[in-house]
Amino acid sequence: MILDSFSLKGKSALVTGSSRGLGAAIAIALAQAGAGVAIHGSTSVPKATQHKLEGVGAKSIALVGDVGDADVSAMLVEETVEYFGKIDILVNNAGIIRRASAADYSEEDWKAVIDVNLSSVFRLMQLAGRHMLKQGSGKIINIASLLTFQGGILVPAYAAAKGGVGQLTKAFANEWASKGVNVNAIAPGYMDTDNTEALKKNAERARQILERIPAGRWGKPEDLAGAAVFLASAASDYIHGHVLVVDGGWLNR
Repeated sequence: MILDSFSLKGKSALVTGSSRGLGAAIAIALAQAGAGVAIHGSTSVPKATQHKLEGVGAKSIALVGDVGDADVSAMLVEETVEYFGKIDILVNNAGIIRRASAADYSEEDWKAVIDVNLSSVFRLMQLAGRHMLKQGSGKIINIASLLTFQGGILVPAYAAAKGGVGQLTKAFANEWASKGVNVNAIAPGYMDTDNTEALKKNAERARQILERIPAGRWGKPEDLAGAAVFLASAASDYIHGHVLVVDGGWLNR
């Protein structure tokens, strides 16, 4: 039956940046589809997400650390494999944003954003991918952005990092598609999360954004649930190196 191919029963997943927002919604969706999930917070245990996973009866483990630190990335993968015995799904969601004009953008902000939003993606793909290559199967989902395709305003490091995420997705897919490992990405549109708080507080910018979205609303974290389950499941076995846009139609305009 076709719906069976969307099941994640018996699978184990690591979702970075899953204390709230997009990561929490994705972690909960994977658990609802049957997966055991390692959730992650940058500074503290994501208790709210953990409670929701318990509510659906999912096996889970909570991990803490800054993914901008290479040792933390290694720890996340090692702890996931130790707890579940394997890692079948990796969702690279953790991210930060720093806003400033291009002329005034600091070296400190550039490094912080690149370390978390791009370098950690490379490291986690590589570390988790080694386990997946050994077992001959695995699903990696990177969280890209509309700024994978566009330049944005006041976020040069974020745009550079998300552009890089799109290219990393394609580069890894080219090498691993024939080895049973699917590498794809989701590019969310303008979502109602902490990262977009500054945009929502700017009445003119918020109006401009909303006017361009054919769906007539900002996205919600739950709008990514179906895409995440699809790309994590057997239903997407022949999809490699794709960046799936979930944006309410923004890029169409």
